[in-house]
Amino acid sequence: MRPVPQGLRVWLAPGHTDMRKGCPGVSLLVQEMLKKGLLGGRLFVFRGRRGDVSKIIRHDGQGGCRFSKRLEHGIFIWPGATGGAVHLTPAQLGYLLEGIDWRAPQKTWTPEIAA
Repeated sequence: MRPVPQGLRVWLAPGHTDMRKGCPGVSLLVQEMLKKGLLGGRLFVFRGRRGDVSKIIRHDGQGGCRFSKRLEHGIFIWPGATGGAVHLTPAQLGYLLEGIDWRAPQKTWTPEIAA
């Protein structure tokens, strides 16, 4: 199952972001830090300092939509803070949201087998 439609372009913001920001604050980050606009079929993904929370923002034609996900175990694999925004495919975003390294798919946490 794909988490986003095929036509959307997915961008990861480098480093970590203050997860207390709401939709207007994250939208401002997109415009100032990533030098991109929310319109035009783009989806932007941000990660918190600890690495277990992510926020996704996009414009659906009527307004900004913000989604968040917190992993119970493991962390989101993220690029370093030195580079610019990283483009992902919708399939890579699916791996990322499952806590799997999107660069080389492997789970970051394996459930224990009940004895």
